[in-house]
Amino acid sequence: MYEQISHSLLNDILNQIKPEISEQDLRHFYTRLGANFYAIHSLFERLYGKRDDFNEQALRLVETMARKYIKRPEHLRQIDLDREKDYNWFLSQKWVGMALYSNGFAGDLKGMCDHLNYFNELGVNMVHIMPIMRCPEGHSDGGYAVSDFREIDDRVGTLEELQQLADEMRGREILLALDVVLNHTSDEHEWAQRARAGDSKYQDYYYTFENRHVPDMFEQSMPEIFPQTAPGNFTWDEEMGRWVMTVFNNYQWDLNYSNPSVFIEMLDVILYWANKGVDILRLDAVAFLWKKIGSTCQNEREAHLILQLLKDCCQVTAPGVLFIAEAIVAPVEVTKYFGEDAVIAKECEIAYNATYMALLWDAVATKNAKLLNQGIKSLPVKLERATWLNYVRCHDDIGLGFDDQDIVQAGYEPFGHRKFLIDYFTGRFDDSHARGVPFGENEKTGDARISGSLASLVGLQYAQEIGDPQAIQDSVNLILLLHSLILSFGGIPLLYYGDEIGTVNDDSYLNDPHKMDDSRWVHRPFIDWEKAERRNVPGTVEYSIFSALKRMIAVHKEVEVFADFNNRELIDVGNPHLFVFGRYNLHRQGEGVLVVANFDSKPQAMNLDDVGSWGRPQHGHLIDLYTGQSPEIFKDTLVIPGFSFYWLCEM
Repeated sequence: MYEQISHSLLNDILNQIKPEISEQDLRHFYTRLGANFYAIHSLFERLYGKRDDFNEQALRLVETMARKYIKRPEHLRQIDLDREKDYNWFLSQKWVGMALYSNGFAGDLKGMCDHLNYFNELGVNMVHIMPIMRCPEGHSDGGYAVSDFREIDDRVGTLEELQQLADEMRGREILLALDVVLNHTSDEHEWAQRARAGDSKYQDYYYTFENRHVPDMFEQSMPEIFPQTAPGNFTWDEEMGRWVMTVFNNYQWDLNYSNPSVFIEMLDVILYWANKGVDILRLDAVAFLWKKIGSTCQNEREAHLILQLLKDCCQVTAPGVLFIAEAIVAPVEVTKYFGEDAVIAKECEIAYNATYMALLWDAVATKNAKLLNQGIKSLPVKLERATWLNYVRCHDDIGLGFDDQDIVQAGYEPFGHRKFLIDYFTGRFDDSHARGVPFGENEKTGDARISGSLASLVGLQYAQEIGDPQAIQDSVNLILLLHSLILSFGGIPLLYYGDEIGTVNDDSYLNDPHKMDDSRWVHRPFIDWEKAERRNVPGTVEYSIFSALKRMIAVHKEVEVFADFNNRELIDVGNPHLFVFGRYNLHRQGEGVLVVANFDSKPQAMNLDDVGSWGRPQHGHLIDLYTGQSPEIFKDTLVIPGFSFYWLCEM
């Protein structure tokens, strides 16, 4: 969009750009900058326009983008051009992801290279490697306390090894996703060290205060993230002689995004990793980026403006790179991280579907889909050119952030129902075989979240310990049922490493003083590759899960209606144990897949009349795409075995 004031400023900036920049071949850069500059200027002015150094900072912003464009390798520039032409490329059903810790999966980055065949074998073609940037030796919050944004932690490898891995993955058409922690740094970061030494420039990179007056004002409205291990939101730093905002842990200092220098530094970090060949950047803790007295300091409007500005700037320099919003917030808030009042994603193209994940776990515990069906009805519709990341487990805990009104609509009392779920998954409920561990228990509110591996939460660990073949099979069926629903819902399915071979809880974290207070380490495993080899041995649990997922993924990639174009219809069939929805083709009427999932251990019946045209083939008969066989139908009644699913279409 042309607008005189912003483009007058752009002309002034371009006239001031240093010769080592302006003399480069910047054709595509200038085209994109001109197209995006009105939005960039508007956002930058909205955030920082009242500052005396606004024009100087705007020049720095453009120079940062230009320098990173100049350094962008030619093969990555070509990928940018290809993805600009095929702008819906990431909405395709062909993408299947896996999240992992490189040291837990394969020892280090070099080991990752050695195990790339594993992803090809399973069908995974997007790999999210959890934080690998330099972090402290001791407390590091699983790598999310970063002490150097441009270096790899030497415990997992080197920049050269990451570059080799990125190149190898690209050759296999596997996308690479990495984390950038936007909200905070480690207190060992150079900026924090300079702030500690009394440098006022770097003290302004954080929220630091001489006394408790301002912190106490913040505390009146800010919740505690980790009340057990990190109560409060501020920490006194003895060496600096100031209070510093530490929302997550006392060693993680929150960055001050009201300072444009912080924004430009972090944009430079994002573009640095984009130039290393990263396809997708997972932006951590984006809901916390803007702090305001009198608020919860989460989901503030300015946090969205920061993300919009980061996206616009990245589209100028590296438009082929996608953003994932790590925003585990209420359903009504989460879709805002795609960007509001738009068709395309103006903030992040991808967001975690934490609501869907939590609703699936509710269905596991209750053996019915009442809250799942109600919660999906309340899930806001995403933008057309944005997509969900659907997952069963991840490195983090399971929160129970359902909407209270949905819980009531499903027939439960909110506080009592959440307590039941906590008791169920931590094994305190009499009929539960789950082996979860509580996380973040708050004695004041009775709130808690849940840690644990998928296999342990669905009862596989218990079943193997007592040697019950039926209980083992039920647990395996639940693992497959849950994965069938993240593969068919619409979005990018994200597996979590170890789940594909039934890895159970790892209690060894209790012997590590730096991990023992964080129960999430119970589900951050070190893969036993001897156990993993059993995926090739028929009759083993590993074989049952891996081979089934391998087939499921292969089928998923071939079914075009599983692509994510808001082409899903939720269907109420009157049976509380069933979760049913249709996926349809927007361009070819009558082409679709009916997904039917049974969360009860007993077989359930569904009258085909209850699903309308979905259950009435026009010319052929119903086939389950996963098994390739006809489903069990008796006199127009579909029979769904316990803990099982169908992907039905007309053949």
